[in-house]
Amino acid sequence: MAETDPKSVQDLTAVVQTLLQQMQDKFQTMSDQIIGRNILTTRIDELEKNIAELMTQAGVEDEEGDNKATAGDGS
Repeated sequence: MAETDPKSVQDLTAVVQTLLQQMQDKFQTMSDQIIGRNILTTRIDELEKNIAELMTQAGVEDEEGDNKATAGDGS
């Protein structure tokens, strides 16, 4: 059997390590984006809830929210 060239093995190892690092970086970026979106969505939901509560306390009807519910029914 022919022996494997150490230079080729080192090159292949370097390529594989580079690819794995790139994959890890992309995965981390995607994870950060997902977490960021979840946090932003949660904050927006909380803000909408607080606004609705303030409007209720002020005696203002949420006409836009009523329209959203009607439009969301698929009717």
